[in-house]
Amino acid sequence: MTHLRPSTRSERTRGRPGRTAAVLSAIAVAGTAVFGFGAPAFAAGNTLTVNVGTTVRPVTHVAAGGLYGVDTGDTPPLEQLYPLHVNTFTQPPPGTQQLGNGATHPCCDGLQVADKITAAGGQQYLRLPDIFSTFPYNWVSWSDWESKIRTMITARVNATSTTNIAGYEIWNEPDANWAESTKNDPNAGTYLNAWTRTYRDIRAIDTKTPIIGPGASAYDHDFMVGFMTNAKNTNTLPSVAVWHELGDFSYQDVQAHVADFRGIEDSLGLPHIPISINEYASPGQVDQPSIGVHYMAAFERAGIHDAERAYWYEAGTMDGLLYNNLPTASYWAYKWYGDQSGNVVQTVPQSYLDGVASYDASRKQVNVVFGGDSGSNTVKVNGLAGLGNQVSVQLSSTNTTGRMTNQAAPNLVSTTTYSVVNGSISVPVSNMDAVAAYQLLITPTTGVPTYQQTYEAENATVVNASRLSSSTASNGGYVGRIDNSGDARTDSFVDFLVNVPTAKAYTMTIKYANATGATATQGLAYNGGGFSTVSYPPTTSGWGNPTGSVDVAVQLKAGYNVIRLAKGAPNYGGGTGYAELDSIRLQ
Repeated sequence: MTHLRPSTRSERTRGRPGRTAAVLSAIAVAGTAVFGFGAPAFAAGNTLTVNVGTTVRPVTHVAAGGLYGVDTGDTPPLEQLYPLHVNTFTQPPPGTQQLGNGATHPCCDGLQVADKITAAGGQQYLRLPDIFSTFPYNWVSWSDWESKIRTMITARVNATSTTNIAGYEIWNEPDANWAESTKNDPNAGTYLNAWTRTYRDIRAIDTKTPIIGPGASAYDHDFMVGFMTNAKNTNTLPSVAVWHELGDFSYQDVQAHVADFRGIEDSLGLPHIPISINEYASPGQVDQPSIGVHYMAAFERAGIHDAERAYWYEAGTMDGLLYNNLPTASYWAYKWYGDQSGNVVQTVPQSYLDGVASYDASRKQVNVVFGGDSGSNTVKVNGLAGLGNQVSVQLSSTNTTGRMTNQAAPNLVSTTTYSVVNGSISVPVSNMDAVAAYQLLITPTTGVPTYQQTYEAENATVVNASRLSSSTASNGGYVGRIDNSGDARTDSFVDFLVNVPTAKAYTMTIKYANATGATATQGLAYNGGGFSTVSYPPTTSGWGNPTGSVDVAVQLKAGYNVIRLAKGAPNYGGGTGYAELDSIRLQ
């Protein structure tokens, strides 16, 4: 069928602080009329193909973030964040006055929530214009704005134990609100001049924290060409490119927008930088589990660095994944996505049936999260020869309820044993609902470990270091360029979020490479405790060839634990030499 889609920017819905409840409600009703609980059935008989042998990239849960997704205290509790394996948030700046979506007091100050986000394994961007109390922003003058910039950036620089500020967002939706915000100031100037001036104001105080932009409300080729050309000419290039995908079914546009932006970079002779979609999904679709899956699949295929669910309603709810701190139906789609480990592998959609899949070689586990079509469809999974002649296939589903209804657990639909024929199985899925999300969890029928034991460094939270590829590394990837500077803004560490069944002392085997010719050291800490020292004797196989291993003891609690290996970090004086990290194994 043909979907109704907004055709002009003025018709697009844009989620941000300050939208009134009445307007949001009207937009939400319009959205569900297109694709909601009463949506027409899509054509059945489609097949989603999963090619386990074709690797897309390491699992990093790029879609698991939110705008204003986390507040202070237990909104939400860490116990609900851990299973999501959160990636990146966009939060308001220190001293925020923004009253978002009818709130009676400002919330979610990035420095105030920093410890919680770090504990959950996430990073965050600070949206600087949310220092203003209204949206469109109540701009006063340049002297007022520059005073605010000095206060916000100085507060961040003085937060010497905060490690997770991944960038400053200079302005939000300048294509849609710069003129409206500054209409009472004839001296405000153009947005491009404002970007250049503000960028330099920030760099006068903080030379290290990345600056991201432009934060456009929707991708527009001409706007992006003008922005990047100006940024190149003024030496104010962003470290991360940022825009929003907020229309109904905008997931269909992601790959084309990324390709267009890469073309702009190439035409200007610029290197490719990470891309953040720091608001995604329309108000009428953000709480539909299958729409979340569509975005996950689109972001992984397009190589997006991080993406944040849009803030249309309550702050601190992971943008509708939680209500009263309990899971909604969409939560389970993101939890299944959070359970993915190893590598994202290729999925080939048909019609509106799509999904994202992973393969963890250490667990011999294939995890397929899918949805988007009604009726009876099929998931065909190729490349399963390594799992044996028979596999166990667990099929689960979400409900189709929205953001204000809790779903205590996913629905177990079936557990079935399949014979693997020529490396493949075909799993029929009957009575699908186009709004729901589904999971196929495929494992060998015997020999499955009771808990995840191996954690790849490239799947972990990597701060100020690099995910790199190597055919000799386990799972094909490792983390290198791990350094320390004595500054929390640029120190390097890797945080592993692990989940163990019992509280006890575990032996942790670290695989690494150290080609310096001398013993290197890093700091080891877990669950916020003190640091000890890990020593890495030199390896002779060269960089990118992690043949070394060392064993250390870690006392872990039952459930989730955060293990940090650091060259530099708060409360740690810094390691010596250099070592690349491949994986850890807990036994």
